[in-house]
Amino acid sequence: MNLTLADKLNNWVELYNRKEFIEDDPICVPHQFNQNCDIEMAAFFASIFAWGNRKTIISKTKELMARMDNSPYDYILNHSELDLKSLLGFKHRTFNETDLLYIVYKFNHLFNEHHSIENLFFPMHSNLENAVEVGLNRFNFLMFDDEIAPHRTKKHISYPAKKAACKRLNMFLRWMVRNDGIVDFGIWKNISPSQLIIPLDVHVFRIAKMEGILNAKSANWNAAVELTQRLKIYDEADPVKYDFALFGLGAMHKKSGKLTGFDD
Repeated sequence: MNLTLADKLNNWVELYNRKEFIEDDPICVPHQFNQNCDIEMAAFFASIFAWGNRKTIISKTKELMARMDNSPYDYILNHSELDLKSLLGFKHRTFNETDLLYIVYKFNHLFNEHHSIENLFFPMHSNLENAVEVGLNRFNFLMFDDEIAPHRTKKHISYPAKKAACKRLNMFLRWMVRNDGIVDFGIWKNISPSQLIIPLDVHVFRIAKMEGILNAKSANWNAAVELTQRLKIYDEADPVKYDFALFGLGAMHKKSGKLTGFDD
C-alpha cells in the first residue's frame, strides 16, 4: 500500500517523538535538571552548541554545566568574578570563552529586570501570527544592545531581520513550548505550539525539497515560514512536531547515501 505524505510524516513523528529519543539528542542535557530556570539555561546552551556531531554537542554542553557547578541559573545570577575562572578555556567549534563570558555577563544583567529567558523572547502572552519572528528579533536586540558586545558573538545568535532561518533558536523554542509531555518540555506559556516555526537548516531544507513540501530556493527565514505553513496542513495546532519526521527522513537519507553531510 502506498503511503500518503501525511501518513509518512506522522509515522516518522511516532517513531522519534518518544522518550527513547532523548538519550542521544542534545535535549538530554536539560532533561537532567528539575527546576525550570535550570532547564531553560541548559536548553539554551545545548541549542546554541547544536551544530556538528551530536555526541560532541552533548559532551560540550555537559562540560559547561559542570563548569557552572550543575546549577546554571544560580551560577549566572550569582557568580563572582573569581567564579568566572571556571569558564576560561571553554571552546566548542567557533564558540569560545569570549562568546561564553559575554553571554553570561549579559544574562546576569538582563535577568535582574526580566527574570527568565522566556521574558526575553515573549514578555507577555501573544496571539500574533508572527510572534516567533518578533520574539527572536527582540531577543537579539536585548542581547546585543550593549557597547561591549563582541562582534564575533553575534554570529552565534541569529535573527529573522537578517533573513536567517534561526534553526538553533527555533529548536530551543520547540523544546520550551511544545507540550505533549514526551520529549519537549512545554514550560513556556506565552505563545502556543501552533505559533512555532520549524527549525530549518540546509539538511532539512534539502529533505523538504526532496519530499515536495517546500518550494523556496534557499534555506532562509522565509523558507522556514513557508515550510511551517505547509506542515500546518497536516497539524495546524502543532506543525513543529514534524521536526521529528524531518529528522527521521534525514537519518534515512543519510543511511541510504542519498544525503551527505547530515551531521556537519
